[in-house]
Amino acid sequence: MYKQGVVERIAGPVVVAKNMLGAQMYELVKVGETGLIGEIIRVEEDKATIQVYEETVGIKPGEKVERTGKPLSVELGPGVISQIYDGIQRPLPVLRETVGAFVRRGVTAPAVDRKKKWHFTPKVKQGEKVAGGDVLGIVPETVLVTHRVLVPPELSGKIKSIVDEGEYTVTEDIAELETGREAVKLQLMHTWPVRRARPFKRKVPADTPLITGQRIMDFFFPVAKGGTAAIPGGFGTGKTVMQHQLAKWADAEVIVYVGCGERGNEMAEVLEAFPKLQDPRTGQPLMSRTTLVANTSNMPIAAREASVYTGITIAEYFRDMGYDVALMADSTSRWAEALREISGRLEEMPGEEGYPAYLASKLAEFYERAGRVEVLGSESKLGSISVCGAVSPPGADFSEPVTQNTLRIVKVFWALETALAQRRHFPAISWLTSYSLYVDSLEEWFRREGGSEWIDLRRDAMYLLQRDEELREIVMLVGPDALSESQRVVLEAARMIKEDFLMQSAVHPVDSYCSTMKTFNMIKLIMKFHDRMKTAVERGVPLPRILELPVKEDVARMKIHPPKEFDKIAEDMGVKIDSQFNQLVTEFLGAGGE
Repeated sequence: MYKQGVVERIAGPVVVAKNMLGAQMYELVKVGETGLIGEIIRVEEDKATIQVYEETVGIKPGEKVERTGKPLSVELGPGVISQIYDGIQRPLPVLRETVGAFVRRGVTAPAVDRKKKWHFTPKVKQGEKVAGGDVLGIVPETVLVTHRVLVPPELSGKIKSIVDEGEYTVTEDIAELETGREAVKLQLMHTWPVRRARPFKRKVPADTPLITGQRIMDFFFPVAKGGTAAIPGGFGTGKTVMQHQLAKWADAEVIVYVGCGERGNEMAEVLEAFPKLQDPRTGQPLMSRTTLVANTSNMPIAAREASVYTGITIAEYFRDMGYDVALMADSTSRWAEALREISGRLEEMPGEEGYPAYLASKLAEFYERAGRVEVLGSESKLGSISVCGAVSPPGADFSEPVTQNTLRIVKVFWALETALAQRRHFPAISWLTSYSLYVDSLEEWFRREGGSEWIDLRRDAMYLLQRDEELREIVMLVGPDALSESQRVVLEAARMIKEDFLMQSAVHPVDSYCSTMKTFNMIKLIMKFHDRMKTAVERGVPLPRILELPVKEDVARMKIHPPKEFDKIAEDMGVKIDSQFNQLVTEFLGAGGE
């Protein structure tokens, strides 16, 4: 039993307690008569500074502080998928059933259901040697996720006993492990400290793209499985919608969505929409592979700081099973603001714009837990965590500290532009300022899956968009009459790329998700139209006549055709482009014109 401390001073979520000799950094404590959950973040002599994860209103000096001897940890086991947690892994649906819609202070509940029985099938036998990360058995957690019950990372030894196939709760012993020093009982679940990255064998190159179903991302600025990306943008540019799209359609096997300081109505939208949506690859409900960590802007600010660590630890657990996991953090700016507020109450020396001096290292610590790795265990398995963080720079100023420090760490930059959003061009990702550093490492995959044409089409399309920007500057200076016919062709082709390819509706039942082959065929048709248009103009055909061709309307409407039917539609459209251009050229130049 640990000696009790006493509250000495309170400043918002920060509490200073005395008589805490022997307390450790990041140790979990219970503060006051209501037992508010807190974490020690500074130790000086017998005094400990505690970050409390709930409202401290009503706590007064002299109240008790109980030590637990454990760090802030999450429970990992069957039942995590499809669950909705707050920032410190309290299950919100369970709390609602217990205390109603408004969660009272000091109320808690087990993160994983203790009563539900799961069907466990053992995969190891008595006497078998196992190491950390080995699979003890499997549990069918949902229709999309088979839960692999792992030996905890730091344990190894010989299986002394293991239960038969059957129904067990997460707290029942399913195996006993002889480690050499002692016999350790293992259950379906175990705990892990959130601030400690789970170990793995080695990182492997990120050479496979995370297909998002969003054309501008998959074609121009791809992210790799195990990669890191940032979506910065001002208010109203669509950061949260982009995060929702990634969570819905990314081809990861498990999704962890962290709503970190976002508005409650946006999280409610996720909770309402996800159970109704179907995974395009399996036809099953998306919630069957998703875990939500909801810490909205009206929840205690200290729990916001913990929420990203809770999310990334859950993601690492499923990565260790050999799954590809995608984590969405919306938004890391709100997380940084929580760091700033707590740092101010700790009276630390402020850095740029009041953020703590360790802001960059905290961001790096979080993003570094992403990656594609060979996971622990006797069997060679690969798993990955791809992290996408939204950033909300005040006034859309990308020079502010959170955006700048994030850009130094991540390899994909999807810049949302206010001007595009105001023109109702969504997704409002700027094709001129965004970039991906994974393009070279993914080139081999795209060549294999889409042929060498993919790389050439990407280069040519990007050139047209850049040339379009240069020509628009000329038009603004001297007017449109200064442009030649061939330059007008560039403007028209770029307009088709922007409107018919890059614009994508998040709410359209078909256009919300675009498969890789449909993306490839769409840009191929637009570039074919551009090549034929360029040749026809060079041969004297007036551009206005080309823009009247019926097939141009077909190209504009191709995004609404379902991916399954699109290969045949694209083939027919290619034939139409050739026949209508041939007919037009013949009409203008005579029978020998083609």
